[in-house]
Amino acid sequence: MPGPDTLVSIGLPVRNGAARLEGVIRSVLAQDHENIEVVVCDNASTDGTEELCRRMARSDGRIVYHRHPRDIGLLGNFMYAGRRARGEFFRWVGDDDRLEPHCVSRSLRAFAEDERLILVTTQLSYTDPDGTVRTGVYEGTGLRSDDPVERFAEMLRMLNESHLLIDPLYGLMRRAPVMAIPRRNMLREDEVFATKLALAGPWAHVPEVLAHRHWKHERTGTVGRRLGVPGWQAHFATTLQYLEILRWLRDADLGLTGEQLGRARVAAHRMYARRQRRVASRRGRRLVRMATGALRPGRTS
Repeated sequence: MPGPDTLVSIGLPVRNGAARLEGVIRSVLAQDHENIEVVVCDNASTDGTEELCRRMARSDGRIVYHRHPRDIGLLGNFMYAGRRARGEFFRWVGDDDRLEPHCVSRSLRAFAEDERLILVTTQLSYTDPDGTVRTGVYEGTGLRSDDPVERFAEMLRMLNESHLLIDPLYGLMRRAPVMAIPRRNMLREDEVFATKLALAGPWAHVPEVLAHRHWKHERTGTVGRRLGVPGWQAHFATTLQYLEILRWLRDADLGLTGEQLGRARVAAHRMYARRQRRVASRRGRRLVRMATGALRPGRTS
């Protein structure tokens, strides 16, 4: 059972974050749960990130700094932070995020109340590029179920709702079982990983804003370039996501019965069909706008 002496690791993957890093590191060090380590993984930054991190590490022994000599990719750096961590419990944090002082302690309390849990999420606030702050309230109970398919279906439902409601990648997790889940570098991999987490064990959710993130919508192609995946994936991101989820259901040793596996496949298909309808609708509206523009008076070919 987690207590005051339980070591919690906060993984901070970063590349060229010198202008943003100090605030998030200080918010982690200010946690009221004192047994904390901050694992900063610098992905070959070319700005002042290294100098800042080494200076802060000299002033506080809870900061562990590692620098990669060359870029190992966005996902690779995230996973490396988890492998370098020593704590029984682990959480990722972005290089421009901020944690409330009781973020870790409140999450640990949920673990202490239910030993089944592998993950505890919290309500987050998101700041848009224009400064607007938004949040969402998750009121579901499906992710706490003992039935892995009920959790899986609930996560798929959430993926078609709003990103404001819940983000499992920025919750506190039991490090060993979560880091044992394999991940594949691809578009929407974070959503695929979320479904794997749902199948792995029950979650709890703390309905309090305990962390703050910045949010900027990016086109699929832009995200693909950041991940270093082939450009063609941007045109088939939804289909590739669907196929990867089906592959995991087929190949992973999840202990599902035949009936459960059938239900899981139906849930995945419903998610895929809904997204495809949404994509088709967007493309249809785009074609209408293009046709309307071409027919406006005075427009020449």
